[in-house]
Amino acid sequence: MTTSDDDPTVPIVCTDCDTSSRVALSDVADAIENHNERLHDGEDIATVDPDIAAHIADMAATDLGLLEDE
Repeated sequence: MTTSDDDPTVPIVCTDCDTSSRVALSDVADAIENHNERLHDGEDIATVDPDIAAHIADMAATDLGLLEDE
């Protein structure tokens, strides 16, 4: 996995392994899948940092107008 200055990184955490890392945005899905397959028999343990995921979900909901009063 390579990163460039143009490819932002995303924090990935695994509570079972007690590890964290930053992965290029374009590699996040593959990195999480590979980690979980290799170390956790495919169980969804490693994930995008939950605080970041919640923030992204909030931003998307705002952009889509889902949080506006009708």
